[in-house]
Amino acid sequence: MSERMIAACDGAAKINPGPAAWAWVLADGSGRPQRWEAGPLGVNTNNVAELTALAELLEATDPAVPLEVRMDSQYAMNAVTKWIAGWKRNGWLTASKKPVANKELVIRIDALLAGRDVRFTHVLAHQVDGDPLNAIADAAASVAATEQRAAGTSHGTPEIPQPRPETEDKPRAARARKTSSGRAPRSGSGSGPVIKAKFAGRCGQCRSPYEVGEKITKVAKGWGHTACRDAEAASS
Repeated sequence: MSERMIAACDGAAKINPGPAAWAWVLADGSGRPQRWEAGPLGVNTNNVAELTALAELLEATDPAVPLEVRMDSQYAMNAVTKWIAGWKRNGWLTASKKPVANKELVIRIDALLAGRDVRFTHVLAHQVDGDPLNAIADAAASVAATEQRAAGTSHGTPEIPQPRPETEDKPRAARARKTSSGRAPRSGSGSGPVIKAKFAGRCGQCRSPYEVGEKITKVAKGWGHTACRDAEAASS
């Protein structure tokens, strides 16, 4: 049996929606990075970027070799491993009878997963001493989103991207302005609780849908994506 490859993929959107990009990094069985790719997506959502990163990774790897995929997006991972079965039964409608968001990408990934040995591992994003491959993919996606330019091993850029310092790697809202006591303010758009959605809905900020189980928080108008709250806080 072939040794399992290890990879991480990530997407980035500077605001949601906004300048976006995808990236992945592939390692050997010992976790040593071997090659990477990143590509721009123009103005798009974070969820599109996350799904595209996974699709691009699957297309770039040998389907005959077992693969572990590390990613920090529960939405993207759950969409193609859990929710997709119900969406298919419901004719690509959500539990609330709304069209499934990013359907084409989900179908593309589903086809790429067919017959493959792929193990998904959820990792926490923007963590000190967190998953190193996820940090590389995050850095590559962020640069590609900013520059809107493809990069990576096949583009003549063999050097593995360096993860950003922890203080820069966090979304700006997570680095909320601090009071003189050193604690983040308790009020403001960046301080609300983050919960898992019990029902599918639509973000009160960007108006894009979110699914059951996706992490949401208070935004300008009701509940919505944590990334939208982050963008709102960063622009205030």
